[in-house]
Parts: sequence; structure tokens; C-alpha cells
Amino acid sequence: MSTDSDKASTPTDADLLALHVKGDPDAFGELVRRHRDRLWAVALRTLGDREEAADAVQDALVSAYRAAHSFRGQSAVTTWLHRITVNACLDRARKAASRRTSPVAETERLEQLLEPEESAALPAERQDLHRELLSALRTLPEEQRAALVLVDMQGYSVAEAAEILDVPTGTVKSRCSRGRARLLPLVTHLRGDDRGSNPASGGRNRAQGTSVPPTAGPKGTGAVKGGGGRA
Repeated sequence: MSTDSDKASTPTDADLLALHVKGDPDAFGELVRRHRDRLWAVALRTLGDREEAADAVQDALVSAYRAAHSFRGQSAVTTWLHRITVNACLDRARKAASRRTSPVAETERLEQLLEPEESAALPAERQDLHRELLSALRTLPEEQRAALVLVDMQGYSVAEAAEILDVPTGTVKSRCSRGRARLLPLVTHLRGDDRGSNPASGGRNRAQGTSVPPTAGPKGTGAVKGGGGRA
């Protein structure tokens, strides 16, 4: 059972980053353990490919490790880490756009988003919904996709997403609005009779009936490169 003194002795994210800059060999590893789950979930849903997502998170963590001395505390450490991760994902998405593989290979990669145990447990129609939704997300421009993943799928507020993406809140709203408009014809048939009734899709930042249907996030724990921690 934790006590107030235990909580007081637990270093904050900013403390850990400062300790890392001073040469503490364990501080950055603890920071990664705290946040890799959500970083992994954002990367996986933004890129739709486990290997690409793992590489993007690795790239982001290496960048954060090297750039820790430049952190000035103008945002939360977690926001700073997410911004670096999203930028790494967008870089990879742009590069991937120039080397698209066949539709069959794309489908196989999207199916990897479902964990083996999750695939076995979910009804077949739910798996189909996930695949169709993720396929639809892949049709969006990278910036719109990143905004929708953060706001509609990860539950960040528009203001938080704006900090992560380093853009004005109006830009996030615009990207989400345009992304939802492009997705709507592709996903309306997935909603069935309960359109707009799912509490998970009716968050604080969505207009009723226009948000992206939620997709199941990966579960479990582990190292990022081998599948990573997840939200």
C-alpha cells in the first residue's frame, strides 16, 4: 500500500528527464516504461503496420534520448514524447506512400493489428469491422489520420492533440472534420442500427454521429520492438 511519502519520493517525468540529462543511466528507461504503451498504440493505429510502428517508436525514443537536453518544459514530457512519435510516424507514412505494395499485402498487414488471442476471442464480424475501419483510415492523408487517431481513437482533447501535433487547435478541428467527412461514406455501413449510440465514440471532441467507430487496441505487455507495450 502506497503512502503519501512514497508518492512524494516518486520522480516526475520532468525529474526523470533532468536526471537523464545529468547522466543517470536508468532514468530514461523508467520514462520509457511509463509511456511506451500509449506511444505504441498511437504509432500502430497511425501506421497500420506492426513493423513500421515498432520502428517509428524506436526512432522516436532514440530522438528523445538524444534531444533530452533541449527540452525546456514548455509542455508536459508526455506531450513532447508523443509529438516526437507522431512526427516519426508521419515521416514513415510519407516514405511508405512512394512504395505501396499490392492490396493483398496491405490487407495482410492490417490483419496483424489484431493480436492472435484477440482475433480468436472476437466474433468474426467484429474482426471484419476492425479491418474495414483500418483500411478506410489508410485512405486518409497522413495529417488527417494522425489527428483522428489522437482525438477519436485515443481520446485526447483537441487542445492536447494540437500540442502533440504542434499545430493550432483550429487545424486539428479542421483535419478531424475533413477526415471524418472522407471516412463517412466508407464506414457508415459498419455502424448498423446503433449509430451514434456507442459511448466510446461519443467523446468530448466529436460531433454526434460523425466520429470514427472505435477499434480495439492491442493488449498485453512487452518490449516495443517485439510488439511493445500498449495502451
